[in-house]
Amino acid sequence: MLSGNAILDAIQAHARRQPDRLALFGRAHALSYAELAHAIRQTGEYLRVSNARTVALALDNSPAWAILDLAALYAVKPAVPLPFFFSAEQVVHALHDAGADCIFTDQPEHYESILSAAGITIRARHTVDIHGQKLTEFCLSHIPERQLPPGTIKITYTSGTTGQPKGVCLGADALHRVSASLLAASGAQATDRHLSVLPLSTLLENIGGIYVPLLAGASSTLLPLAEVGLSGATGLDVFRMLAVLSECKATTTILTPELLHGLVAAIEAGCPVPAQLRFVAVGGASVAVRLLHRAQILGLPVFEGYGLSECASVVALNTADAKRTGSVGKPLPHVNLGFAADGEILVDGATLLGYTGDDSACGLAGYWPTGDIGRLDAQGFLHITGRKKNIFITSFGRNVSPEWVERELTLHPAIAQAAVFGEARPWNVAVIVARGGSLEAVEQAIAEANCLLPDYAQVRQWIPAQAPFAPHNGQLTPNGRLRRDAILKIHRTMIEPLYEESIDAVL
Repeated sequence: MLSGNAILDAIQAHARRQPDRLALFGRAHALSYAELAHAIRQTGEYLRVSNARTVALALDNSPAWAILDLAALYAVKPAVPLPFFFSAEQVVHALHDAGADCIFTDQPEHYESILSAAGITIRARHTVDIHGQKLTEFCLSHIPERQLPPGTIKITYTSGTTGQPKGVCLGADALHRVSASLLAASGAQATDRHLSVLPLSTLLENIGGIYVPLLAGASSTLLPLAEVGLSGATGLDVFRMLAVLSECKATTTILTPELLHGLVAAIEAGCPVPAQLRFVAVGGASVAVRLLHRAQILGLPVFEGYGLSECASVVALNTADAKRTGSVGKPLPHVNLGFAADGEILVDGATLLGYTGDDSACGLAGYWPTGDIGRLDAQGFLHITGRKKNIFITSFGRNVSPEWVERELTLHPAIAQAAVFGEARPWNVAVIVARGGSLEAVEQAIAEANCLLPDYAQVRQWIPAQAPFAPHNGQLTPNGRLRRDAILKIHRTMIEPLYEESIDAVL
């Protein structure tokens, strides 16, 4: 029996009622619900009797990833998914930070090199067969035990962090509550076929690509990322992604805004829309309204959502029954929202247990401050207007949310990306990535956006970006958020003279 956990209980129930129904598809292996339940028990018992305190998962998307993750739930051992885009320094930090003394990987040479360079001793090395896939298990020495918040079952490191990312500690109840809400909101059903395009180390895909389909009694296709068109942190073969969506007859998938943009552009160029798709969730960063309109014109069933790791991923989501373009949807059933005096969104329901290494954050109760500014409209749809920490104050004392201005700018087809700055300045400047148009087209786009903005939020001057904002040049997070400090640092020598020229003209 897989007991004591609501997600595992659901898998066991499906295994009893429909033992031969397929649960997971991989490159070379498929598992029925009966086989999945057996694999979870077998691997879970292996983890339960091992000396490992906390288990790190460092492998590509596959059924083995899902089995290990679910087996950790069974064994009640915290799991640490290691994002593939983490640097060696970040990997080592996560291992020490979470107290992970065991790693399962399909890239043993790579991780052995990282561990050796960091002075971490491998006290034992085993080859483990996870339902036909051979993995390497490293048992580590000199990883100090970490006192985690009681009930911690997953430690997730947010993809948008740099340097020393914080480990968000989540409990089993929070993971189930979010999964159950997504099950209802997305209308998931046993006939669904989910295709994981995002890495399973991303909490959103971990929940939406494994837990939700399995709660529904559906199936999930977990292929290596290269086989669905992803390479590295930014490489995308959109034609491959479209082909796999069609070949797998996927009914659901999860995309970032950049992946959606590639999908839309390919279909506009003549590629067919995958016929079976019924629900494409988009999250990780703000989605341009114009892009959503383009997707709708093509008949793509795209639904924008919003969430954060500290709230166990999704907080709000547009659905087939309740959709408003420009909003991130209505709060999920388990969520209660509040708002601080400055408009910061506060979330109650399925919040974190604490951070690794931060006792003061343990045992949090009540509403979690998201750091995002937003509002609920009269119909209950949530609108995100910006990040609290990104708000700058002009020299006239006006508060400006740069995301608000950037959203207006990028609605115009001439502007692909925009970053707006104006802290302690009399007016705002934008760094613009043009979308193949002339300088006059960009000027016109800025003028049109300014007509919709109050004077203190308007863009007075702009400069062309030295290169598109992207993760590989450090100007964009892997899930699509601007790294503002990096963009400003690169372009500061071009921005400063604009203000000096303005002062000279006045004098």
